[in-house]
Amino acid sequence: MAESQTPQLAFENVSFAFDETPVLRHVSFGLNSGETLIVLGAAGSGKTVLLKTALGLLRPTEGRIVLFGSDVTADSEKEWFDVRARIGVLFQEGGLFDSLDVAENVAYPLRNQASRHCPEGEILPKVEESLQFVDLGQTMDMYPSELSGGMRRRVGIARAIVTQPELMLYDSPTAGLDPITANMIVSLICKGRDVRHATTVMVTHRFQDGQILAGFRFNPSTGGLCPARECGIGPLTRFLVLREGELVFLGTQEELEASTDPYVSKFVPHP
Repeated sequence: MAESQTPQLAFENVSFAFDETPVLRHVSFGLNSGETLIVLGAAGSGKTVLLKTALGLLRPTEGRIVLFGSDVTADSEKEWFDVRARIGVLFQEGGLFDSLDVAENVAYPLRNQASRHCPEGEILPKVEESLQFVDLGQTMDMYPSELSGGMRRRVGIARAIVTQPELMLYDSPTAGLDPITANMIVSLICKGRDVRHATTVMVTHRFQDGQILAGFRFNPSTGGLCPARECGIGPLTRFLVLREGELVFLGTQEELEASTDPYVSKFVPHP
């Protein structure tokens, strides 16, 4: 991490425990504006807890959390409301409200983040723009139960980006999806990152998800992805691997693929 840059998100020796059970153990990393972090690890390794800690939903038992250049570790819940307004989140399975239609789901952050003060007359155009961004403009009056799993995930992305947040957190966005739909979701995450220059953290069980984010960029002239080497390398993408709450790897895709650690290497497909 360049010393001249202020991290958008940094963990400094962060630990967290449920009662006496450690879940995160002295985790440290920094993420600059526009960079991408892919979080891998076995089930129960602390991946989702890491995201919840970054959101202030769980408070560290040790260490510091820095968001947008400020130490937020000891912030009150009221102060966290303002911080969270600058963060977009895609929860597992999309996290949509079943009783609200698609438009109401996407509008939810605009209506319920007090620091945003979005006038009512501006909400519908923002919702329409966000749904068009994920190619679901035709679903505004539909309910989550009427959508496929991939469509629900795309609506979740639309809701996460509607406030144009500076930091995006994705919790297993491709879990349970077929490979074609999963790749479509990751392509949309690429698009959101590159068009809106959002700093991005993605928890995933699929190494392929990280490969796409590391190796491709959204090309606005074609509306699709192109290899990073052809359309600009762009911000750094790194991979972080957790084992029982401990950070055991942090580096580039090339460094991950070259790792000889048996636990780390099992997250990389080998021929």
